[in-house]
Amino acid sequence: MDEMVHEPDSLNEKECCTTSSNGRKSHHSDAVKKNLTTRLNRIEGQIRGIKGLIEKDTYCDDVITQIAATQSAMNSVAKILLEGHLRNCVVDRLNEGDTEVIDEVLVTIQKLMKK
Repeated sequence: MDEMVHEPDSLNEKECCTTSSNGRKSHHSDAVKKNLTTRLNRIEGQIRGIKGLIEKDTYCDDVITQIAATQSAMNSVAKILLEGHLRNCVVDRLNEGDTEVIDEVLVTIQKLMKK
């Protein structure tokens, strides 16, 4: 499987979440979207590779190693999104007096940590 390209784990460009009539939305910069899309495309390839390994009856430990690498790549995507969310969306909502965002973030972190 391909190793992850060493890109910055976060991009310090302003991102924000907004609330519209359709609910909350995020607005990531083009650079962040490109970074996340590149990472997700790589992960998609890793998943296809794992499927191929299983179809070829590859040794279980080798498949598990590739699964672990894919999970790590997904965690990297989540960390980038979480950092942007905390630095921008959460700060903005707290500055507006919306403290419910803290509970929302805690639930999200609990979901990320379930493994």
